[in-house]
Amino acid sequence: MSGRIVKLPDSVANQIAAGEVVERPVAVVKELVENALDAEAKSIEVQFEKGGKALMRVLDDGIGMTREDAILSLERHATSKIREVGDILKIGSFGFRGEALPSIASVSRFTLKTRTREAGEGTEIQINANAAPVIKDCGMSPGTEVTVANLFQTVPARRKFLKTDRTEAAHILQMCRLLAIAHPEVGFSLVEDGHEVFRSPACPDYSQRVREIFGKRRMEELLPIDCEVDGIQLKGLVGRPGSARSTRSEMITYVNDRPVDSRLLNYALIESYHRFIPRGRYPMAFLFVGVPSEEVDVNVHPTKREVRFRNEPRVRSAVMNGLIEFLGEHSHKSLRRAEPVESQQTADQVEPGKQTGTSPWEEPRPFPRIIEKPFAPVAAPEQTARKSDQSAWRFCGTFRRHVGLFESPDGLVLLHAAAARERILFERIEGSLAGENVARQPLLIPSMLELSPVDAGILSDQIQFFDKMGFEIEPFGRQLFRIRSVPAWMQSENPEQFVEEIVSRIRERGIRPEDALSARSLVARMAATREARGFQVSSQGDWESLVRSLLSCENPLLNARGKPTFVEMRHGEISRKLMLDGISPESDGLEGGS
Repeated sequence: MSGRIVKLPDSVANQIAAGEVVERPVAVVKELVENALDAEAKSIEVQFEKGGKALMRVLDDGIGMTREDAILSLERHATSKIREVGDILKIGSFGFRGEALPSIASVSRFTLKTRTREAGEGTEIQINANAAPVIKDCGMSPGTEVTVANLFQTVPARRKFLKTDRTEAAHILQMCRLLAIAHPEVGFSLVEDGHEVFRSPACPDYSQRVREIFGKRRMEELLPIDCEVDGIQLKGLVGRPGSARSTRSEMITYVNDRPVDSRLLNYALIESYHRFIPRGRYPMAFLFVGVPSEEVDVNVHPTKREVRFRNEPRVRSAVMNGLIEFLGEHSHKSLRRAEPVESQQTADQVEPGKQTGTSPWEEPRPFPRIIEKPFAPVAAPEQTARKSDQSAWRFCGTFRRHVGLFESPDGLVLLHAAAARERILFERIEGSLAGENVARQPLLIPSMLELSPVDAGILSDQIQFFDKMGFEIEPFGRQLFRIRSVPAWMQSENPEQFVEEIVSRIRERGIRPEDALSARSLVARMAATREARGFQVSSQGDWESLVRSLLSCENPLLNARGKPTFVEMRHGEISRKLMLDGISPESDGLEGGS
């Protein structure tokens, strides 16, 4: 039986290729802007409508194409970037596969206008999906203009998988920002639905471009870096020591000016900062890694977002060594100098009731520093009868300021102050969020919050969710929001950072607003962890108050993240460790020692 295997026509092959190259509108914009950069453009303008679904247009003032090259560029695997197999191993341009333009043209209404500087007139090519191209002369300035309308008109099933116009627009804006930052020498402008989103002329360096596109606030948290380690060039902007984020979304890496997703570079960044930011937080970076083109393979995926290094250990080591040395030189400007360790009194030297361990740089905070009224009442006495009897806990002293020592009927209790406060706050905040009306406190001066395009879209969609959490937030511009009120339980400063953390969790699907119970618990956990950070107790009365509040909780054994709030060393364990015959509350146990 013959005829089962056939060669697909070009129209079908192009649409199959489009499934990999053109996943969504932002992929079209990325391919067209990269072509403009390869054409030595000094000015690029991107226009789009309805999230790119209705229209996308990229205009540049690059070298343009002749009529013959323009026609050939729409054929599969036609490219000006490489000539032979060996060129793939040393690619210095963005595009090289020759798939983008024919793939895009096969699923849209496509128009290409181009003119070289030497030509008196330009060439215009129109393609409506799989129809024959219409070629004619046109008048235009030197450069290229590509218009893509009605994306996926030939494959309507693909359109059903696209997100909302706002979401698709946010991805286009984010991609244009990343490409603009990589090329400060090129002027960039972005126009959405006829309104200018940003316009940045050619800039002298990365710092100026980031300031113009991301704002002054972001730039204040970054430091310029430019060094070379073992033949690997490191440049760009990295976060100051002490500046961090709750997610990896602001760790942006480039290889040879190409934005990439690289686990190796992300790992190197995180490890380089482990001494300079809190554990569990992530650095900010626009890190450009320059590697010889023959030592990196960008031909891993049609989207070219993944790369493979020939010598991964060398690249990882160079990035880490360069960053660690750079951060070490700047750490004294950003981090408070470590305080000398004071001699600590041993447990048996601390007199009961004596105040110990106050911080040398801040006044001790009284406990509890919580507004009691807005929270749900603690469990009734009969509900907590099953818990330990705090009246039998006798305060003995402190260990390293943040651990309280208590004698109990069964032995010695070590209570972690911050963990205990975290559990108390978690249950009270969760109880507050469970109510219909969360108590709020208006801000005397509203706090301003500026977000990335993607995060701004998420916050706009979830304003009602934040309202249920006790935040009064209103839009104050395209990507700017004003926080007018915060929940009554929020005591720390910078509420905009907490809102930004919640938005990041929503983006990464760590928080699902549609699951109210789970979302409420996660927000309460984040809030309790944030509010309890750095908590210290200053006196015996505060330690005893802390214990009473903890043992009134539903689950006093663990903090909000599942870590112990206290541990207890029983008499038998102490006796075994000290090789004593036994210890009782009435005896010091020394007479039985051998």
